[in-house]
Amino acid sequence: MPPVRLDHLETFALIVRSGGFRAAATDRGVSSSVMSQTMTTLEQALGLRLLNRTTRSIAPTEAGARLLDRLGPALDDIRLALVELDQLRETPSGTLRINAPGPAVDHVLCPLAFAFMETYPEVRVEIVSDAAIVDIVSQGFDAGVRFGRQLAEDMIAVPLGPPLRYAIVASPDYLRDRGRPETPGDLIGHNCIRRRYPGGALAAWAFAKEGDTVELVPEGRLTLSSAHQELQAALAGQGIAHVLEDYARAPIAEGRLVDLLTDWSPTLPSWFLYYPNRRHSSAAMRAFLDFVRRSAR
Repeated sequence: MPPVRLDHLETFALIVRSGGFRAAATDRGVSSSVMSQTMTTLEQALGLRLLNRTTRSIAPTEAGARLLDRLGPALDDIRLALVELDQLRETPSGTLRINAPGPAVDHVLCPLAFAFMETYPEVRVEIVSDAAIVDIVSQGFDAGVRFGRQLAEDMIAVPLGPPLRYAIVASPDYLRDRGRPETPGDLIGHNCIRRRYPGGALAAWAFAKEGDTVELVPEGRLTLSSAHQELQAALAGQGIAHVLEDYARAPIAEGRLVDLLTDWSPTLPSWFLYYPNRRHSSAAMRAFLDFVRRSAR
């Protein structure tokens, strides 16, 4: 069998994908007769008819359909290899869009993004703070951030930052007046600062110690919708707050808040950066992923 040219195989795939010689010829900027001659040469080289032609349409033969099934992924691999080689010469640029909950933005994503932008000055970063679960692909995001690894099967997840912990905190003044809880049950009767999610549900507080687990929805006079607000309320002596430790670390160190029930506070999974399991992503996204992995070392 005479050698088969790769560009002739690509032409065959283009003709089928375009629905005919004329559309494929327009795509390539050549005449229909050139496309027809290329197909004749390919079929002669293979010794098989690949296309059934009529005056109105074309359709692959059984041999053509089988070849196309194998040819499509192979041509995609070749194109991808060429794109990746070309992108080695690229300086990462463009806009990187990430969707993430507020706590991840505040304590992990923003510090990473600031350092990343110093390293890659031609990349613009847009971070949308959103606690809701969104379809990052349909909404035009390159990546998202979520707690733990409960993600769709077609997503890849990369750890983003250390494990997390919720802190139960109150001001020294509040504890002097109301006493210090030593167990989760002691929270009953205390003025707890509650969190209501955008969907309307109240946040539950979870505890664990030596195999025992407790979950409760606390009672209290004040209900808020963000960790920043809850922290301010606790600092003002309005009650006991349940916030990610990152928010409370500085006030605890300064003595303005007291860390309570520490032996009942379990370690939780880290945030995860997730992105679609697709074979091609922008140079900016690849650079950010490399930056995240280097930062985790």
